[in-house]
Amino acid sequence: MDANDLESRTRSGCIPPELASRLLERGRADVVEAQARRGQWFCALVWARVLGDRGREGDAWEVLAPYVATGWWAAVVGAAGLLEDWGRADEAIAITRKRMEAGHPMALDAYTRLLARHGRAEEAFDLLVPHVDDRVIATALVDVADIAGRDEEAAALLAGLMRPDHHCDGPWCCRGLDPDTALGLLVTIRERQGRIDEAVTLLHRRQNVSVNGRDQLAELLARHGRVEELRAYAACDGHEGAIRQLAELLEQGGDVEGAIAVYGPADGPAARNPNPAYDLAHLLVRHGRGEEAITVMRARADAHPGDDWILHALAELCLDQGRPADGLAHLDALHARRGGEDEWELYRIRLPLIAARSGIDEALERARAHPEGDTWYAAQDIARLLAGAGRTEEAVTTLLRHDRRIGHDLAHHLVDLGRVEEALAIVVHTSPPPPRAPLGRPRSPLHHQRGIPFRRLDRHQVPLDGALAAGMTPVLELVDDSGGPSRTTWSQS
Repeated sequence: MDANDLESRTRSGCIPPELASRLLERGRADVVEAQARRGQWFCALVWARVLGDRGREGDAWEVLAPYVATGWWAAVVGAAGLLEDWGRADEAIAITRKRMEAGHPMALDAYTRLLARHGRAEEAFDLLVPHVDDRVIATALVDVADIAGRDEEAAALLAGLMRPDHHCDGPWCCRGLDPDTALGLLVTIRERQGRIDEAVTLLHRRQNVSVNGRDQLAELLARHGRVEELRAYAACDGHEGAIRQLAELLEQGGDVEGAIAVYGPADGPAARNPNPAYDLAHLLVRHGRGEEAITVMRARADAHPGDDWILHALAELCLDQGRPADGLAHLDALHARRGGEDEWELYRIRLPLIAARSGIDEALERARAHPEGDTWYAAQDIARLLAGAGRTEEAVTTLLRHDRRIGHDLAHHLVDLGRVEEALAIVVHTSPPPPRAPLGRPRSPLHHQRGIPFRRLDRHQVPLDGALAAGMTPVLELVDDSGGPSRTTWSQS
């Protein structure tokens, strides 16, 4: 076992964490234990957690030790987290320090946060200071400064890194700490010092209003109940986050009508932009006004017929409100407008609606009759319908026709049926991944998962600090064909 082997195995041929947990739920701890000792990291992690919960921390460490010995960062982070949970913080600090001294790029952040949580915040702060021009490290510095009582030093460092004459032309302009991030971190310090007016003034200097769907100024104003300022800010074009924050603040205060009014009249934000419309629809649903919510989303679907995520959201809403026929009527009208042809990516939206209105057998019959009904990607949707109706054997039969192309879905169902060896044979392999879907068809996993509509986000997006801090690196960027944002696939390294 070595780090390269473990990294490669987690990308292809591994038992994923959700399958390891499923095996435990189905009473197959013996399989999880055996695979943990055969280099299956996610099995090792979940089994070590089980042993620790049983008070067998020594046995748990024996499971983890071979992985940690490789220096593989995912193993070090996972083991350190368990050691800390068991009250063995010194050991967690020791194994993390070893990787930091070896120069792992994510180790300094993890190591100093560990120190700060266990009474060594001053030491942690001093270690972070020389590297404050890195975005991840600067974020850690601000968090550690709070514990160490060194906010003013952290603020001075951040202020010194902000260049008022520099304007980034994109999220990767400054490879280290960009001005907007430095400013946002400084605002965090000023807010916890109670210097709210200063924090608000700083945020008005930002180049980008929102990053990763979050508007720091809107959130700050909402936290401190500055309703009129938030209302004025929300009235500016492009401030979707402020609209949402204001509506939520009013709703929490019991002013539901005021919250609804935030989204505006017929020509207001909800009429111009599908994201506020989506938020408004869910606000209406929360207060028993499902018919109005459907009307809102239907109008947006009419205005944006090419945005499949809006159709998914409308279909979900119709299902939740017990009105599948309304969803199907809208799709029928769209079908006619498109000349009577629906690619699978659009057609699949119909299936739960048909099942709810006319029964699963009719939905299955129509799915299989579709020109793409025998493809591997259609099989995923058909199997999901079958499994949801308790017809797991049929779901497995459907997926087996495509074997390893959709192995993880198949493996989950096989485990549910007690066919564990077959499930393991499918996921622990080195076969190539499934071929890409036809070029004319959007990638369905990017657009929608049941209950989680794909939503357009801001143009300026950066990787989440949590992913970076966990030792993950971007390995593949996937682009939405319809013009939406790209998605990044992350890997532990």
